[in-house]
Amino acid sequence: MKICIFGAGAIGGYLGAKLAASGADVSLVARGPHLEAMRDKGLTLIEDGKTSTAAATASDDPAALGPQDYVIVTLKAHSVPPVVDKMRPLFGDRTTIVSGVNGVPWWYFHKIGGPLEGTRLASVDPGNRQWDGFGPDRVLGCVVYPAAEVVEPGTVRHIEGNRFSLGEPDGSKSERALALSKALGAAGLKAPVRPKLRDEIWVKLWGNLSFNPISALTHATLDVLCTDPGTRGVARAMMLEAQAIAEKLGVKFPIDVERRIDGGAAVGAHRTSMLQDLDAKRPMEIDALVRSVQELGRITETPTPTIDTVLALIALRGRVAGLYP
Repeated sequence: MKICIFGAGAIGGYLGAKLAASGADVSLVARGPHLEAMRDKGLTLIEDGKTSTAAATASDDPAALGPQDYVIVTLKAHSVPPVVDKMRPLFGDRTTIVSGVNGVPWWYFHKIGGPLEGTRLASVDPGNRQWDGFGPDRVLGCVVYPAAEVVEPGTVRHIEGNRFSLGEPDGSKSERALALSKALGAAGLKAPVRPKLRDEIWVKLWGNLSFNPISALTHATLDVLCTDPGTRGVARAMMLEAQAIAEKLGVKFPIDVERRIDGGAAVGAHRTSMLQDLDAKRPMEIDALVRSVQELGRITETPTPTIDTVLALIALRGRVAGLYP
């Protein structure tokens, strides 16, 4: 089984290091100093106070790696459409693309059934680049839970979590899903195959939709924004609007809004990824995390007044910083 991690930064690097240590045939696509360090010294993982280094093939040229059985995409959502053509050398007749990207996935309406079957989402797949370039039948969904960071080029520190939930768009327990689950399990990771992965997508998205833009606007950490009455109220309103959309799409939430916000508060003084991107002057994931939910609101004819307001504010904040088109 050949596995390529496309976007071997923090999460992709953690995943690649675990797979390499288990003896899997894994390759990493990265760039810049991080790539050069991995080529020169291997990929170093700091986990549970222990440091290990694994040898793994790393490249910035997919053509040098050849066709793969699985291509696990761990880029930021906005970074995927521009590299669809670059990824083509990794695809064989039976290659599976594992979409480990935050936010509403571009394939969301593939094999969902009903009147919205095949609906395309412009907010996350402008010009249908992924739908047409990958083909939705190649896709295996994935909800990524671990937190990690690149502490220096070639070195990834694992912070928490080891679960990568997998799911077919049609909810089946396919051979390809079970085979990848087994490979990830052999690497010490949890990889359950879920019949209703969209439910998990929404529970994670609940937090990303609200906590990320609020934190980037206020520079508050999770423990503060989830307990301050004002910002907690804004987050609650956004999440209730999102829940109304999701339930129209057949999603069932296993917890209520208050418990989800309390869970965010329990994480502690964590700076969300959007706040980190703003501070580091990296492009912000506004479309995948917020605009996509607004688009789903339009599709389902669900009002999203609070989401609309916060989206307008964070979009302007991103444009002023030069981090959002």
